[in-house]
Amino acid sequence: MHTKSVSHSPHQSNSSTDKIPIVLSHQLSLLRLFIFYLSKQKAKANIRFLVCKAQANKPRLELANSQEILEESDSSNQRVVQALYEALKSRDVATVHKLVAPDLEWWFHGPPTHQYLMRLLTGASSDTSSGGRNNLKNKRQDSCFRFAPKTIVSFGPTVLAEGCDDARSIVWVHAWTVTNGVITQIREYFNTSLTVTRFGDSTAAVTNSDPSSPSASDYESASPPSTSSSSTAEITPLHCPYLWESSVSDLVGKSMPGLVLAI
Repeated sequence: MHTKSVSHSPHQSNSSTDKIPIVLSHQLSLLRLFIFYLSKQKAKANIRFLVCKAQANKPRLELANSQEILEESDSSNQRVVQALYEALKSRDVATVHKLVAPDLEWWFHGPPTHQYLMRLLTGASSDTSSGGRNNLKNKRQDSCFRFAPKTIVSFGPTVLAEGCDDARSIVWVHAWTVTNGVITQIREYFNTSLTVTRFGDSTAAVTNSDPSSPSASDYESASPPSTSSSSTAEITPLHCPYLWESSVSDLVGKSMPGLVLAI
């Protein structure tokens, strides 16, 4: 009986044991790749969150910046008008010429004898056709009258100021237009109650509108008239939101006419 001895090759035993560290190394590599992938996805999620947060805050920042610019512009225009009143008070002609455009547009509503501002700016006499005695009286009134505003507010380029004389018998309202630091227009109202509104979009809802207003500029046609029909076009009133109303007129204690200024 022959016996066959089986001998194990040392090569074979080592090959099986060598596979273990190779497998572990491969698994560790996969684990590292998976951890790297997770960290990368987390970084992307953080970036997306920051981008979305920045985009959400961007309109607020833009709105805040635009509001600051508007407030700064309003404040600057108010300073121009305030400087003009100071120059008129001290009769500083040089400063008046710097602040007022040479082609100033002037609009006046009130008694002609109350055109103090125009005479201050132009140096014209009060009433050359009334005789020397009236001229002397009016010049004395011009020298005594002082424009001391009680209130100054602004809405963009429009600056509103109001005041009254010492006896509270005369009230006035000024609506200045300031362009690039220079006054280009003045609307002057004496013994008149003034309400200021802003022109709106004709497609907006109409609130606080007065269809009986005599001003034709407060309305616009919604559609052109048809050439094939004799009917008139439909008229849609503009939306003019209320902005401001004069208050010193209440000091006079008597009824005064009222006007509406749309800016």
